Amino acid sequence: MTRFEQKKIEMEFHRFTRMNFESPTECRSLGQLQYYIHELSDKIKELKSAFNYVPNHAYVLLNQYNQKQNRLIFSNFQEIYS
Repeated sequence: MTRFEQKKIEMEFHRFTRMNFESPTECRSLGQLQYYIHELSDKIKELKSAFNYVPNHAYVLLNQYNQKQNRLIFSNFQEIYS
């Protein structure tokens, strides 16, 4: 895969995420975060199978959603059990 093809995939992925996802900092519910994590995981699998290439930003974004989900779960846990 050429650098040009990689750059094209990266640009398409950025456009896809801008149009279909809110930033992790804007998410307020577990359901929303779980939906985004699921959709992003599916997109990563799709890119990997189609192009054998996944932009690093996809993994970074997935990690940010997972961190936000973990913080929200922990804060809910603290509210319930304190």
